[in-house]
Amino acid sequence: MLAVAPVPQAGARKGVAQRKDRATGIQLARLLDGINYHRKETWKWQRVMQQPLTRYSASAEKVRSVAYRRWVMHLWIQRALDARERALNPPHKAEWLCIHRYEGAWTDPNAPYYGGLQMDDEFQVTYGRRLVRRKGTADHWTPLEQMWVAERAFKTRGFWPWPNTARSCGLI
Repeated sequence: MLAVAPVPQAGARKGVAQRKDRATGIQLARLLDGINYHRKETWKWQRVMQQPLTRYSASAEKVRSVAYRRWVMHLWIQRALDARERALNPPHKAEWLCIHRYEGAWTDPNAPYYGGLQMDDEFQVTYGRRLVRRKGTADHWTPLEQMWVAERAFKTRGFWPWPNTARSCGLI
């Protein structure tokens, strides 16, 4: 009987180890899902701001460590939060909202000027080419996307594309 007793214990240990491996595998998969979710969230906001996307080396997919994947997920969570905060607050948001008050509705489809900041075709293609390709004219863009396209133009042109409304807002 003594010779038989160790055999079930060895089998029991093997079953526990298999369950632990399965649980770790599930945890690793969930962490990878979280990493991918927050990476896509980060990239969404970076696209709104027309910024380069943060590079992703896919190292978390190669390394089978719960601690490492947890660290990578927290890194992407922080990146997503930071990108969201920046995207929701363009540098001249108050100024764009003032200009918008004197221009059209955010969804204004009337040519030759579109959207809430009344952008013409040339302006849209010059400063928002990817959005034009993906969504069409500015009346199909979100207000944030319109403001970020205007921010891009602002770097070289200031508020001059809106001379009358910018003057009404005290910007020029």
